[in-house]
Amino acid sequence: MIPMDPKTISKNIDRTLKTAKLFDVFWERWLVHGVDHDDVSNARLHMDSAKEWKNTWERLAEEKMNTGKGHETRLDYPAAETAYKQASLYYYLNYWLDPMHSPEKAGWYKKCQQAMKQADSISNIPTIYKEIVLPDHSICSGRIRLPDDPVGVIISVNPIDSSKEELYQYEMDFAEKGFITLSFDGPGQGDTFLSNGVIGTRQNWAYFIDRLIDYAEETYGEFPLYLFGTSMAASWVLYGSSNRKVSKAVAVSPAVEIDRMNIPAYFLQRMKCSCVYDMKSEEETERLFPRFDTIQYHSPLLVFHGNKDTMISDGEMHRLFNRISSEKYLIEFEDQGHVCNHKLEEIRQISMAWFSGELKMKEELTYERE
Repeated sequence: MIPMDPKTISKNIDRTLKTAKLFDVFWERWLVHGVDHDDVSNARLHMDSAKEWKNTWERLAEEKMNTGKGHETRLDYPAAETAYKQASLYYYLNYWLDPMHSPEKAGWYKKCQQAMKQADSISNIPTIYKEIVLPDHSICSGRIRLPDDPVGVIISVNPIDSSKEELYQYEMDFAEKGFITLSFDGPGQGDTFLSNGVIGTRQNWAYFIDRLIDYAEETYGEFPLYLFGTSMAASWVLYGSSNRKVSKAVAVSPAVEIDRMNIPAYFLQRMKCSCVYDMKSEEETERLFPRFDTIQYHSPLLVFHGNKDTMISDGEMHRLFNRISSEKYLIEFEDQGHVCNHKLEEIRQISMAWFSGELKMKEELTYERE
């Protein structure tokens, strides 16, 4: 674990609460991942303290659980599954608020997992739970969705500040289109951080991506293997694309070197609790992001970028894109910010069509959307 001053953490939580209460943009991430608009409006009335935040999201999570039970009683399993997954996300919001490892944080995450497993138990797409062991004996936990008649395998790499439960809509879209979907908590995330104490470093993340690709190929090697990730996870997708076992890869708003990004101060403080980021005082192997100048690109890459991204400028994205030496394509959205939140569903559909070969890019470098 990485020790942090409790006063610093308390200030960070207060800053997070103020940001959540005052700025609509804070909620874009959560809305596109499954939180209801009405619930956000309700919750923003009760954000003067961490206790209010947690009480509110716990109440809303319990309402979703009760809604799910009602649907299940009426044998409406798809609706029940959706309600349970929303409940999981609402419990996850309480897990997420305090970035420090603690028994309370672990308790909220347990509730999040219980709700997700309730959804899994009634889903028409089976889920298995798996752990992989890294070369340093660290353990990373994950979930795998197994649709009938699979057409391929997608490793969905999660952003540093997320866990596998938050991005459930990604795996739902992928699995429903016939892709076996692997979603694991990397170093510094979810189960891997809370239960196994693994923090995020450059070396740990390289181990994680390498081992996950090896596991997917060993277990599902008869199917083509693809990578998908957003933000920091997209940076590790770039790294993973150097592996010849990967057929194609999609990177949405990949992070660049940390000193070339405009990252909010409260987010940097959160990162310190579960990972080591790119500080000059840290050893080379401990820095969080891959060394972009050493990546030996191999797989075709499709990159998405929002021209209103305030974290990564157009210039920095184009600089990174121009360094990719494999087959590559870039799709830009003029009206989108970081991670292209309001286009994520469209991005997933484009990505799957490209993976399967249904979508052919018109030319290398840029694909002009219709």
